Amino acid sequence: MIAGHHAYRPLDHARVRTAPGSRALPATHGSLARGASAPVPGTLFVLALGGGMTLGPGEGREVLFGRNRPEVHVCLGEDDPKVSRHHGTLTHREGRWWVSNTGRLPIRCPAGRLLFRGEEPLPLDTGYTPLFAGGSRGREHLLEVFVTGADGGHRAPRHADVTRPPRVWTLSEPERLALITLGRRYLLHEPRPQPLTWRQTAAHLSETRPGEGWTDKRVGHLVNAVRLRLSRDGVPGLTREEVGEPVGNALNDHLIRALLASTTLVPMDLALVDGV
Repeated sequence: MIAGHHAYRPLDHARVRTAPGSRALPATHGSLARGASAPVPGTLFVLALGGGMTLGPGEGREVLFGRNRPEVHVCLGEDDPKVSRHHGTLTHREGRWWVSNTGRLPIRCPAGRLLFRGEEPLPLDTGYTPLFAGGSRGREHLLEVFVTGADGGHRAPRHADVTRPPRVWTLSEPERLALITLGRRYLLHEPRPQPLTWRQTAAHLSETRPGEGWTDKRVGHLVNAVRLRLSRDGVPGLTREEVGEPVGNALNDHLIRALLASTTLVPMDLALVDGV
């Protein structure tokens, strides 16, 4: 049976904490985002606000986390009743670590992936993985996880290195104007934004930039050309085949988010279409 799919049960802490290579991490331990090191590849580090632990690899080894400090190894959200007493489990099997959910609410994993109770466990990559458990009144409780690789996981400071610039996509002026307007709700930081329609985009541009021949057909042609260009360059989620039906606004939503993440579009660009 996969760990995390069984009924809640008290734990034998001694079995886990005295396993070779295991030790407690104090609440004062620095963030695991800075890296972690261990002599054995595959060593697991787990850290929450109140502390954590590290444990070497071994088939069947487990680290349980949740609100009930006396019966989990890493306490998470101990003052928040929205966090389950046993919210999840980290298990070593088949040579790697896996995370499973035993809580009532989902665990938010990287890239926005939600892991629900009863789903198959997700494998953890080598390196740093932040996991979030949702709580009361919008709180989110962070569980930091780090799995060491063959290099031990240490990262040297690179204070003086030149900052690597993001991949900024080249846009023509009409393409930029169309995309800024299409994604203006995102640039305005509205909650749960959606792209404007072709018609709304053309109407806004016709009002703020009259005499430039803006129509919904022209907007669609410009935006689709950029979307296909980025897709050919390897940006995911920009074709119907990748998204599947019904497509809805997904293609334009993914396009706008990719342009924002790369800083191809930034909020200051709104001055080009809003006349500010």
